[in-house]
Amino acid sequence: MTQSDFVNIVMPFKDKVFRLAKRLLVSEQEAEDATQEILLKLWRHKENIENYKNVEAFSMTMTKNFCLDRLKSKQAQNLKIVHSNYQDHNVGLQKEVEVRDSLSWVEKIMETLPEQQKMIVQLRDIEQYDFEEIAKMLDMKETAIRVALSRARKTIREKLTNTHRYGIK
Repeated sequence: MTQSDFVNIVMPFKDKVFRLAKRLLVSEQEAEDATQEILLKLWRHKENIENYKNVEAFSMTMTKNFCLDRLKSKQAQNLKIVHSNYQDHNVGLQKEVEVRDSLSWVEKIMETLPEQQKMIVQLRDIEQYDFEEIAKMLDMKETAIRVALSRARKTIREKLTNTHRYGIK
């Protein structure tokens, strides 16, 4: 496989790898390091890359595993999960403040979710993977993914609704 072939196969989804890494590791620098490590591993095995049915799903699985190992390591004890990918440039100041406040609450709520639910929300709602791809990445059944996603969304919705109603968690 030539360098050009590799770039054409891998580069279209490198931003997704970064976003998943950032979701799991929080730190932009840690996420960049993780992304670089994943791309380097793919490069080292470029001759076998064409044997994978879905290189993108394989890469996302590698990213998930790498980040979870990193989180388990002693040097990553202070990392947490947050989300800051959303921006809408066509809103007024009041609406912008409300959106930022809501996103801040969603980040806080997502921190309370079990690890598996955090990843499923990230992969489905942020990265827009279908259930079959997520099932392969996480080695789960599609029905289990749907249930976990439903529970995570319900938790986020209920806590966010309570926050807006009462101003508390």
